[in-house]
Amino acid sequence: MAGFWGKRKRDALELQAQDAVLAQRAGTALVAADERVRVTTDELLFAEAELGHDATAQLGAALESVKQHLGEAFRLNQLNFDEIPDTAEELRTRNARIVQLSEWAEDLLDEQTAALADRIAKARRAPEIIAGVRADAARLRTRIPHARDTIARLAARYAPEALTQVESNPAEADQLLGFAEHGAGVAERRREAGQREQANLALEASTESVRRAATLLDAVETFEVEALRAESTLAAIIEDSRGDVVVALKEPRSPGVATALTNLQAALAALPAAGVNADPFSHLDRLREANSGLDAAIAAARERAARPIPPLEHVHHAIDDADRQFAVARDVIAGHRGWIGADARTRLAEAERVRIDLDHFLGAPAATLSVIDEDHREQAMTMARRAAYLAGEALQLAQRDINSSRPQQGPDQWGGGYGGGRRGGGSDLMGGILGGLVIGSVLDGMFD
Repeated sequence: MAGFWGKRKRDALELQAQDAVLAQRAGTALVAADERVRVTTDELLFAEAELGHDATAQLGAALESVKQHLGEAFRLNQLNFDEIPDTAEELRTRNARIVQLSEWAEDLLDEQTAALADRIAKARRAPEIIAGVRADAARLRTRIPHARDTIARLAARYAPEALTQVESNPAEADQLLGFAEHGAGVAERRREAGQREQANLALEASTESVRRAATLLDAVETFEVEALRAESTLAAIIEDSRGDVVVALKEPRSPGVATALTNLQAALAALPAAGVNADPFSHLDRLREANSGLDAAIAAARERAARPIPPLEHVHHAIDDADRQFAVARDVIAGHRGWIGADARTRLAEAERVRIDLDHFLGAPAATLSVIDEDHREQAMTMARRAAYLAGEALQLAQRDINSSRPQQGPDQWGGGYGGGRRGGGSDLMGGILGGLVIGSVLDGMFD
């Protein structure tokens, strides 16, 4: 018993120590959050002066929300020191809430001020950035004559359609640089007039214009290198393609190989004569596509040659067998509907779906086709056999259901009275007749 009370006392002391730590943490967090609000208020004033009200609207809204929630935290902290006695649980709950609100406030303000930090730093460096835009624009202008000379040199070597992606780059770069210089002047004047938000927008537009102009001029230099590389690659692919033509002529002639070979020969024939300006990129793309198509067709033909193609009559036999199996299973199930369970019906429905898919695969009702392409025969036979198998399963399951549902009675129990005989005898049979469970020819005989 002494050990029990000793443990309870130790637990109580430990809980009191934890409550004291939580209370101290709540006070520290509340002070830190309040100071963070004061600092952020000063940062907001500076940010509005540098970036404008619209750019700092989210920070202002976050600051107002934080002030409102910190008001709740201060009210909770005041309750901890009023004249009304509090239980340990009440103090614990309030202090935990104070910590939660204070930490949330600091996290939110940190997130919003971090989002503006780069823009504020850039605004402080505005004079330096304006000078950089003007220097970059002047440097890039010296590259424009060289870019025009490069375009002229490329025009003497390549077809006009090959140059469509870069021929206007020097002129566009010149316009962008002019816009950038004008924007830098606008940014400078707006900044001096105290219109910081407009100044920053103009400066951002100027910086982006310089970047795009540099990209356009770089593209001209890159194009010349890529065009030479395309010519070299084209020569290698031409040699490879001619070798592929020789190989393809020795392969078994399938429709796929014949079509791909024709496409590759047409691509080779479309190549310009030596000395004629051409578009190496378009010829390279066409040859690469035709070459890949022939490789794929040869691979498919070789794979097909490794497997015997089913004779046409075998495919027709498989389709006929599937149709017969389906017809038998359908008639049995239709004639004994009241005894047929879900399994047989499901197999029959799946067999019908596969059979319909076969017609869609062949593009016409399979029973009406006298010729089936060799490329489709194997798949057609597989689908027909699948339909026949499912129909056979449906028939077996239907027969099982019929056998298990027939009245189990002897020859002397026919019509043993309503409710008489084994399991009601005659009533079971009549129920089967009324449920459509007797083949139509039997019913015709009964009512003849």
